[in-house]
Amino acid sequence: MPPTINAINPSQGPTTGGTTVTLTGTGMAGATAVRFASSNAASFTLSSDTQITAVSPARAAGAVAVVVVHPTGNSNSVTFTYVVAQVPVITGVAPSNGTTSGGTSVTLTGTGFTGATTVTFAGVPATSFMVNSATQITAVTPAGSAGAAVVTVTTPGGTSAPNAFFFYAAPPVLNAAAPAQGPTAGGVVVTLTGTNLLNASTVRFGSTNAISFTVVSATQITATAPPGTGSSPITVITPGGTSNPVAFTYAATPTLTALVPSSGPTSAGTVVTLTGTNLASASAVTFGGTAASFTVMSDTQITALAPAGPAGPVTVTVTTVGGASPGRTYTRVAGPGI
Repeated sequence: MPPTINAINPSQGPTTGGTTVTLTGTGMAGATAVRFASSNAASFTLSSDTQITAVSPARAAGAVAVVVVHPTGNSNSVTFTYVVAQVPVITGVAPSNGTTSGGTSVTLTGTGFTGATTVTFAGVPATSFMVNSATQITAVTPAGSAGAAVVTVTTPGGTSAPNAFFFYAAPPVLNAAAPAQGPTAGGVVVTLTGTNLLNASTVRFGSTNAISFTVVSATQITATAPPGTGSSPITVITPGGTSNPVAFTYAATPTLTALVPSSGPTSAGTVVTLTGTNLASASAVTFGGTAASFTVMSDTQITALAPAGPAGPVTVTVTTVGGASPGRTYTRVAGPGI
């Protein structure tokens, strides 16, 4: 029985011919020709019993019937439309930037894309491209150098003007985070330094986005840490890709379990041993809000010199990267009167 054509793709091309058309259907094995109206295809290839590729011959503008010629009879016809070839024009590139390693899927909008044979970025052919319509092409960027790359489309009607651009962004690099620790509750403002940080779209602490961030320059970002626990390396995402991670650790809140001694004179100088947990990064020890000199002995012990003050109880706290501890009571006792 004669072959059947179910689809033709693309369904239009320039009057100059040369469009490679794929015909899909059934019963195509043994086909002897493919005709565009009364003209044979410039060439055709029988891919399988269900597919033929044919190159359109030159014809005048307008719709023509395409049929497959077969010893058992001609197939049904499908329509192919010849259009006058025009110089393509690119009016949009989206997204307009991506990584230097290539691989960004870009949508080109404009006119005159029918029959496009080449899409280039800075003269380098796209890794792949597809003509979606006379006004749209999707292309995958090749690798390129950082900076602006002219994008062009070539069709039988010519090559588009060099006035459309895709910007290759170098990968971001992080050198340091300061501070490199913060409380589990988040909220600490971290300064990130590195290179190629402009146009950052995301800053992450582990897998969690920063509460907020500001791109100060190409070499600096300030970011507010979200709540978290443990090790949470920081990364930055820009059009150039994802940076290397830099270390950031969430410090647990310190605790105090005992003060020895828990009382002393109103004068300064009593050595008090504070025991608790998460004390290693202590930055301050206070007695009733008055700073005391101190020495960190370990993560569970600090020795401090009680400052002078009036008789009565005061609250002792330790402040670390993880925050301020709950208070413990130290009592100053007045000496005997004379």
